[in-house]
Amino acid sequence: MKLKETGSQNSSSRPGLNSDRSNSIFFAVMKKVRTRFAPSPTGPLHIGGVRTALYAYLFAKHAGGDFILRIEDTDRNRFVPGAEEYIIESLNWCGIIPDESVTAGGPFKPYRQSERKEIYDKYIKQLLNKGHAYYAFDSPTDLEIQRRAAEKEGRVFSYDASVRMKLKNSLSMTDEETSRILASGEDYVIRIKVMPGETISFDDMVRGEVSFPSESLDDKVLMKSDGMPTYHLAHLVDDIEMQVTHVIRGEEWLPSTPTHILIYQALDLADRIPRFAHLPLLLKPEGSGKLSKRDGDRLGFPVFPLQWKDPVTGEISMGFREKGYYPEAFINMLALLGWNPGTEQEIFTLNELEQLFSIQQVNKAGARFDPEKAKWFNAQWLHRKPVNQLAAALKKQVLELGWHNNRTDSYFYKAAALLQPRVHFEYEMAQAGKYLFVTPDLLDEKVLAKKWKEPYRSFFTILKDNLANQQDFRAETIELTVKKTAEHQQLKPGEIMQLMRVLVSGQSSGVDLFPMMELLGSHEVVQRIESGLLKVKG
Repeated sequence: MKLKETGSQNSSSRPGLNSDRSNSIFFAVMKKVRTRFAPSPTGPLHIGGVRTALYAYLFAKHAGGDFILRIEDTDRNRFVPGAEEYIIESLNWCGIIPDESVTAGGPFKPYRQSERKEIYDKYIKQLLNKGHAYYAFDSPTDLEIQRRAAEKEGRVFSYDASVRMKLKNSLSMTDEETSRILASGEDYVIRIKVMPGETISFDDMVRGEVSFPSESLDDKVLMKSDGMPTYHLAHLVDDIEMQVTHVIRGEEWLPSTPTHILIYQALDLADRIPRFAHLPLLLKPEGSGKLSKRDGDRLGFPVFPLQWKDPVTGEISMGFREKGYYPEAFINMLALLGWNPGTEQEIFTLNELEQLFSIQQVNKAGARFDPEKAKWFNAQWLHRKPVNQLAAALKKQVLELGWHNNRTDSYFYKAAALLQPRVHFEYEMAQAGKYLFVTPDLLDEKVLAKKWKEPYRSFFTILKDNLANQQDFRAETIELTVKKTAEHQQLKPGEIMQLMRVLVSGQSSGVDLFPMMELLGSHEVVQRIESGLLKVKG
């Protein structure tokens, strides 16, 4: 493969394809933009697939077009029960809602490939009749013999123009032999006939001009022995029938694209070739290699949008939803894994992404997944949530833990407001703010060992009495009382602030100190200082 990145994202020339540039531009630009996401129901949806769906969705919505969800289930051997439902639920959770799909319907239904066989049959007959495809009767054993022979010669076997006349197919046989074998019911596949000596070029919206010599292509199988089409034929026919104008997919499909272009040409539909955009890989946190479930298991983060239970093994794989991520944060994070808006802004709503997205700003290089950055995105969205929503979640957690202690809704609201900037996930709030509901049994011994001095006992004894007599127990007046008491004891606030936090909360860090004391109230604060002083050894 020769990959030439021209820097131009707008050229549509495709040398050697009998395609007229003006026709291609008319089809891809003048018609309504229609993109699709076409996953196979072979297991859970990887976040790389979600990002592909997101980019296809954003591209269509930015242009005022349509986004299609199509289920590519022609490989029945790899079909996994529940996977299709998982895909649909995942996209719904993300807010990537298709205009046309299995569930939404649409003008080009059915949207499940296994229900479209008659449509594919029509196209495969056309390719056969025009001599652009042929029957191949080689058994798996025959092909394995060819592979082993090639290995002995230090080469890779490829079913192509260099060997096909030596193999068992309708090109190497007479018409009579072919008819006899077809009538016998012997298994066969149908392959595309790729002619040598051509250059297939196209303008990729991410990578610029890409060129392939036809000698680098094999005669890919278009129809399997079970009568079902392969991806190479089925997706292309569906794109034609569903009037898809732009194909946005992963870079693993880049080497197959010239074959797909040749099929359009063979069908006399060169003017219907969509614009292609091949997205870079999502990389491991280390930055090298494709992100996999194994990486997630190894480092403790999900690589699937939702939790997945394998229907055969019962193995459960974690999902972003079940790990506490907001869908807004998940989508925000994914959008920036490979796309750069050209500004310093990092937080985007889905609507903002629709307005700003441009395929020209998608990077060519792979994007490294950073688990800590993913958490950061969720924290940013949590910080934007209404406090009453977080208060309700906090109350539910505290009740389940048995820490309620007759706290009012107002108390939960104020506690949630204090905790909001301190956590990454809603589920962390109760444990992070346990000291707001439960008097601490233990004090931070490291801080006490480092900072406690016995003369401080006198200061805290006086302070608790001053706080007990304070009528206006607000954060501002509490702070003033602490500072005045310290001044009278000839102490600097910095000497005693962290110790006071430890006496009141048991911890060396947490929510803002004086608002925390205001929330707890004077009676609770005084009691905690008293009990804390009893625990501090002189």
